This record gives sequence, C-alpha cells and structure tokens, in this order.
Amino acid sequence: VRHRFVDARRIQQVSMTNLYQQLQTPATPDLPNPQDSYDRLTVAQTNAALRTFFLKLTNVLQTLASPRGGKYLNNPYGAFLDLTDQVAANTTTAYAITFDTTDLSNGVTLSNSSRLNVSQAGIYNIQFSVQLVNTTNASVDIDIWFRKNGTNIDKSNSRFGLAPRKSIGDPFHLIGAINFFVSLDTNDYVELMWRTGDVGAYIEHYAASSTPTRPAIPSVIATVTFVSNLSA
Repeated sequence: VRHRFVDARRIQQVSMTNLYQQLQTPATPDLPNPQDSYDRLTVAQTNAALRTFFLKLTNVLQTLASPRGGKYLNNPYGAFLDLTDQVAANTTTAYAITFDTTDLSNGVTLSNSSRLNVSQAGIYNIQFSVQLVNTTNASVDIDIWFRKNGTNIDKSNSRFGLAPRKSIGDPFHLIGAINFFVSLDTNDYVELMWRTGDVGAYIEHYAASSTPTRPAIPSVIATVTFVSNLSA
C-alpha cells in the first residue's frame, strides 16, 4: 500500500510539471473487470487507477483556477493588416476594407481579402486601427462600420473628422480606432466598411522610415478576439 502512495505522489509531481507546459485532458482510467466475489487485488487496482485519474483531474482544475490559469486556455483569435493604400472612386459607394497579411490565426481566418471568418460560435471583440489621410484643403468625414454576413450591423458606425491638409505634400493624418462586440455563429464572417466625403481623403500606408529607423505603418490593423460563448 505504501508503495502505491509513493507512486501516486510521483505521478502528481510529474503531472504538475506537464501542466505548466500544456494542459492535457486526463485519459479515462483503465479499470479492471469486476469479480463475482470480493477480491482484494482487484479493489486495490481499481483504487489505484481512480486515484491516478482524480489526481490528474485535480491538477488540471487547480491550474485553471490559479491566478494565471487563463494562459492555458486556447481561445480563438486572429490579427490582420494591410500594407496598401485604399482609395475610393466616389463618395456614394460603401467599400469593404481589405487585408493582405495574416499575422496570427487560431480559429479566425481571412477570405475574399475582407472577410474575417470564425469557426467557433461566440461573442467576439473586434478592434481596428485605420490610418486615415486627408490631402484636400477642406475638412472631410470618413465613416467606418461593421457588416455581418454581408448585412450592416445596426448602430455600428463611427465618423472620423479629418482637418484640411497642412500644406501641399503634407496631408492631415488621423488614426481611426474603435472596438466592437459581435455575436457570431459558426462560419459567420465580419467585414469593415468605409465611405469618404471626398475621394482626396482615404486610407493610406507608409513604408518603413529611417533617421531614426521606424517600422512601416499599415493602412489597417484589425484583431478578432473570442470573449465568451453565446448565451443559451
């Protein structure tokens, strides 16, 4: 009996070491077949298998309930950006904001250059950062809103006011940023839409700069983060 308890403690120590690397669902215990009459060895084997299983299960639950247990959860997410200018042909058309780069993807994918697709139903936090520029001599408004499966999401629009350019060759710049919670079903997709009050105001990217060395400025950055399961 003492030998079995020593083995159980060793299993617990090994399990805790593995848990801090990656959580694993404990395998179903392999229990011996019941006997027609009481058999001490069979009962001991059953107890040992159950003890090992519940030790592993307890370790998983304790790790999840720890102060930083959330780091072991594998939630869907995605991060996307674009490194091109996005301009409008006119002021009366709604344009889908597009992306050309997937930075991170776990259950959230890009399709048709503009569609952010989710493979898991849930509530998602969608956040964007859009580099807006105004090259005209007048103030211009740009609207950015959300579409779900091709339909505008009610009350999701934001208007960004751009001041006139400072001078020829020195336009006015503004970052348009907001986050929005959206309920999505499996295989739903979301798009960011925009329209401009003047075609001289648009979405612009900038190449990497020097003196000092600075990274490129994407025209658009968007992240999609799983928040919660849908309520029943």
